[in-house]
Amino acid sequence: MPLVSMNYFLPQAKKEGFAVGQFNMNNLEYVQAITEAGKEERSPLIFGASEGAIRYMGLNNVVALARVAAEESGLPIALHLDHGSSFEIVMKCIRAGFSSVMFDGSHYPLEENIRLTKKVVEAAHAVGVSVEGELGTIGGVEDDLDVSEEDATLANPEEAIRFWEETQVDALAIAVGTAHGMYKGEPKIRYDIIEKVSQNIGVPIVLHGGSGVPDESIKKSISLGVGKINVNTENQVASTRVVRELLENNPDMIDPRKYLGPAREAIKETVKAKMRLFGSSGKA
Repeated sequence: MPLVSMNYFLPQAKKEGFAVGQFNMNNLEYVQAITEAGKEERSPLIFGASEGAIRYMGLNNVVALARVAAEESGLPIALHLDHGSSFEIVMKCIRAGFSSVMFDGSHYPLEENIRLTKKVVEAAHAVGVSVEGELGTIGGVEDDLDVSEEDATLANPEEAIRFWEETQVDALAIAVGTAHGMYKGEPKIRYDIIEKVSQNIGVPIVLHGGSGVPDESIKKSISLGVGKINVNTENQVASTRVVRELLENNPDMIDPRKYLGPAREAIKETVKAKMRLFGSSGKA
C-alpha cells in the first residue's frame, strides 16, 4: 500500500471516537518497531519526522524507509513532517514524497499564522497532502523545540475555531496543557478548550506531548475530540533503558544488533500499548 494522507483515516477517527498515534522515526529500528506494532494491532499509524530527524537520517532515507514500511505492511501509513518551521521546508518534504505535513506557525501572531498556514494548505491540498496547523504554544523540549513553562500559552478557543475556518487544515494542534517530553508531574489538561473547539470544527484535534499523560486523561481527551496523539519520548525512554541495561551487564558487547534488537522490541511493545489505548487497534 502506498503512503496515504492523514485524511485516509482521521475523518473516521473523529466520527468513531478513536485516535491515531503519531510515532516519531529516529532510526531504522524505530521504523521497524512501529510498523510491526501496527501489523500486530491492525492499526493505521503516522510516522512523524521532525526536522532534526531529517537532518540526522537524510530526507530521502526517511521517505524510502516509510515507503517500504507502507508497501510491505499493507497498512495505511502517513509520513508526516512534525513541526515544519517554514514554507520552504514543508515544500521540500512534499516534493520528496511526504504524504502529510505540519506547519507550525504558533510563534507568529494569529493573522500571520493564518496567512502562512493558508499558503501551505493551498500548496499541499493541490497534490493530495494533508496539513496540520497549530495554535497556542506547547511547552517542553523535543529536537529543535525548547519552550519554557513560562512561555507556553494555551490556545484561545475562539481563535482556534477561526483559525480552522480560515485555513481549512486537516488536523488542528492546540495547546491545552500538555508538553513535549516527559512530565515531572501530572499535566493539567484543559478539557473545556478541547471540547469547545472540537464541537465547532470539522477535523480532529491533535494532542502533542502524549508521552507520560495518564491513560484516563488520554481516554477523556479522545472522547472530547482528540483524533491524533503524538508519542516520541516514551519510545526513547523504553529503548534507551534496554540498551543501558544490556551494555552495563555485558561490557564486552559490541555488536549493535544485540542491543538494538531488544531495544526495537521495547519500542514495539510501547507502541502496541498506545494503539490499544487510543482505540486504533483493528481500524486498519
